[in-house]
Amino acid sequence: MPEEILTTIIERYPGKIYRGVREIRGSLLIVEGVEDAAYDEVVKIYGRDHRERFGRVLETSIGNAVVQVLGDREGLETDTLVKFTGSTFKIRVSEDVLGRIFNGRFEPIDGLPPVMTGEMREITGEPINPVAREYPHDFIQTGVSAIDGLFSLVRGQKLPIFSVSGLPHNLLAAQVARQATVRGEGERFAVVFAGIGLRKTEAEFFMEQFRETGAIERLVAVLNMADDPAVERLMTPRIALTVAEFLAFDLDMHVLVIMSDMTNYCEALREVSSARGEIPGRMGYPGYMYSDLATIYERAGIIKGKKGSITLFPILTMPGGDLRHPIPDLTGYITEGQIFLSQELYAQGVYPPVNVLPSLSRLMKAGIGEGKTREDHRYLADQLYDAYSRGVRARDLARIIGEIGLSERMRRFLKFAEEFENHFVSQSFNENRSVEETLDRGWKVLSVLPEEELVRIPRRLIEKYHPAYRS
Repeated sequence: MPEEILTTIIERYPGKIYRGVREIRGSLLIVEGVEDAAYDEVVKIYGRDHRERFGRVLETSIGNAVVQVLGDREGLETDTLVKFTGSTFKIRVSEDVLGRIFNGRFEPIDGLPPVMTGEMREITGEPINPVAREYPHDFIQTGVSAIDGLFSLVRGQKLPIFSVSGLPHNLLAAQVARQATVRGEGERFAVVFAGIGLRKTEAEFFMEQFRETGAIERLVAVLNMADDPAVERLMTPRIALTVAEFLAFDLDMHVLVIMSDMTNYCEALREVSSARGEIPGRMGYPGYMYSDLATIYERAGIIKGKKGSITLFPILTMPGGDLRHPIPDLTGYITEGQIFLSQELYAQGVYPPVNVLPSLSRLMKAGIGEGKTREDHRYLADQLYDAYSRGVRARDLARIIGEIGLSERMRRFLKFAEEFENHFVSQSFNENRSVEETLDRGWKVLSVLPEEELVRIPRRLIEKYHPAYRS
């Protein structure tokens, strides 16, 4: 590197600069003679092309550091200059981030200039202190009947979707990002979307959806591509949550954070752990994966005295559809419920293919009812769940003895299950249902059953909302 370029860099960035690296292994630089380097520290890298690149410290030892290059690494040679900045990765946040699309390094990819105003914040953040937390109790409408009616999302909740590769979880993520809203006048709402390890076709789909539907105006998207360095996948959800924390707790907005796919995040965590030479844990994942995931999930919630909230809606694909795999297993311990997608329903043409029976929203009861959704919501949801479970049992029995062998009562529940899947759970990708429409649809499919079977709903609500009385 010419001496005049070196002089310019030294003048621009005072402090210790290391000239030359011992080895380059893919996107990893092995730097010798390093003093006081810290894990996760941001590094500035300058090659022969004089371009400024960024990296992060993956591992440190006495006199050595392993640096992961972020972004393009073409043109880097062993005479590269490396500057350790002494701080972790920071991003600039302000209200200008709304309507913007960034990559996994928080660089704009929407053709607009970088965010120039606002304060710099570290992306590591901090989980909310349990003492400062407020219990979630307000409803978020997604426009998807299966979620709003049966597994309602509540402000401040962590509610993941457990899917399998090949199912339309990305469609559902885009639909929720487009349709989600909070009820009540004067409430400011925003969506932060974190795409982790997306293929180019998936990223193009999301950007097209956000722009065509106008959702981009209240949305911030952070998109990490599959061919980006693995360490960027570890940064993407933390960047998204840092933006969400600013919008929620500085601008008093209600923020829904959607992350897809957290399995790609965990795979990157395993890859980086292996590169650092750590002892692997269960199925090769690092032993600290539980606590690492908790540092992400526990940043969602409501803080006492703050008007805003962060609601987390992560999506993960279960490898091999195995619920006991470490990724869904550990996620289930941290979050407050889960929504499963079904391959069988998807094969039948049902969208979204929500598998109702194993799904659960633990905070639903606190966010529904009179003054929040409608007075019949809780009772209707319980009755729909009970009747559908009976219908599924009738379907299983019919596969053995045939439908003709079922009793008249069992045939009614079998018919209810079909109506429930086709007219309540199923809806089009562009269909946005209000919670009132969702509840009315629930009553309509329940009308397949005799009134004496509606044992979980008080009589006064049956006479008020049942189609036989309303008509």
